Amino acid sequence: MATKPIAELFDLTGKGAIVTGAGMGIGRAIAYRLSEAGAAVMIADIDLDAAKRTAERIKERGRKAEAIKADARNIADAGKVVEATVQAFGSLDILVNNAGIYPLSLALETTEELWDMTLDINLKGLFFYCQAAAREMTRSGRGGKIINIASIDAVHPMGEVSHYNASKGGVLSLTKALALEWGPQKIHVNAVAPGSVWTPGTEKTRQAREAKGQGVEDLLAKFMGRMPLGRPGVPDDIAKVVLFFASEASDYVTGAMLVVDGGYLLT
Repeated sequence: MATKPIAELFDLTGKGAIVTGAGMGIGRAIAYRLSEAGAAVMIADIDLDAAKRTAERIKERGRKAEAIKADARNIADAGKVVEATVQAFGSLDILVNNAGIYPLSLALETTEELWDMTLDINLKGLFFYCQAAAREMTRSGRGGKIINIASIDAVHPMGEVSHYNASKGGVLSLTKALALEWGPQKIHVNAVAPGSVWTPGTEKTRQAREAKGQGVEDLLAKFMGRMPLGRPGVPDDIAKVVLFFASEASDYVTGAMLVVDGGYLLT
């Protein structure tokens, strides 16, 4: 059986992709890697200015990208982003559901508003982006790759974020269910589970804790003490794994969740 060389397996030339929450952090790193591999990337973010900055950086590198304002909680936006991607690039072949929030709150203090916002962005919105993308991938007859950003919290819940834990556990279960249902349409659905990754979002969490008189040194020490690789992750650590799932190298993988945590769950 003939096999493709490595360079061809990871070549995304001619592919249209969407990355949600790609204005900064992990989403931006993912957009950079997909574009580097040749994909044309729609940068979807609630912060349009941030989305435009990411798109412009990609264009400066001679690659294709467009920016669009989109709210992960707005179901109509999912269809809008898919339609805009097909119009701009001719096809939708890759969806990366990266948009998410990580608000700290003790379970006894979590409000209905915070619960709904977390689940709406991290799980409900993710589902409807999957649905909108799968409809287009089915219509085209080519199938595609859907990659959901989960978390190690999906299998190892942390304190102060029960609402977040619930949302990411849902992402893992949903990923498996959609992979099972959409496999016959050649739609692969997989998840990536980051551990501790330092991003602008985690910096906001640090600032929020400090505003309450709570430091982060204890949390960092706890994480570092359990990390065999001895360092927190960086956004590109996640982006490289997403590239694998988006490429032909993962063509016999679906319904999987790959943990990217520096070995945290081993200890």
